[in-house]
Amino acid sequence: MQGQVVAITGASRGIGAAAARIFAAEGARVALLSRNAGAIAELADSIGPQAMALPCDVASWPEVSGAVGQIVSEWGGIDVWINNAGVIDPIARLEHADPAAWARLIDINLTGVFHGIRAVLPVMKPQRRGTILTVSSGAAHRPLEGWSAYCASKAGAAMLTRALHEEEGDWLRVMGLSPGTVATEMQVQIKASGINPVSKLEVTDHIPADWPARALLWMCGTGAEGYRGQEISLREDSIRRAVGLI
Repeated sequence: MQGQVVAITGASRGIGAAAARIFAAEGARVALLSRNAGAIAELADSIGPQAMALPCDVASWPEVSGAVGQIVSEWGGIDVWINNAGVIDPIARLEHADPAAWARLIDINLTGVFHGIRAVLPVMKPQRRGTILTVSSGAAHRPLEGWSAYCASKAGAAMLTRALHEEEGDWLRVMGLSPGTVATEMQVQIKASGINPVSKLEVTDHIPADWPARALLWMCGTGAEGYRGQEISLREDSIRRAVGLI
């Protein structure tokens, strides 16, 4: 990754923050995008001059487009784009879900992924190379009580990965990563809800955030070449072994 430019959405904490540290440790320049300006500024300071903090709401097309423009202006291009930003609220049964909150989740988790793809494609296509990775979820393929918005958004994002590969896969590396349950702040929200079996899991049941971050790094290399256009599951021992986690 030496000298490559990696942009990560939702970089203020969890998988995004772990990925920023891991990619930077491998020599990449990392652009950190998040609504939490203070957190990404602090993270960028801890990483050093090879990190750039860009306050950005992925639900806003002008903000995402503007952030891409800033990265290109500063560093000349983008080699890897990681769609990681996501929220879990509202956790509510359909009959009680707040329509505005439901729509806001879709704007972040699904439309935000589209915004990232749409903004970075014109940067990558002239160079005929690039990688776009999207953090998916088992919820993309399995309905869960109280998670209608989250499941629908992740299913849509998984289809966006497939659509992008269909259109640009001859030159663009496109993949999704389903990490399983990860020990992040989102799991605190899930446990507090008390809804569906996932809320009953203990902290020790979740994998650390650096596992999916290391998987994302592996997905940028030749070892993942056979998975282009697919969604990789970190629940599979074969994948964990390939990444070097077991």
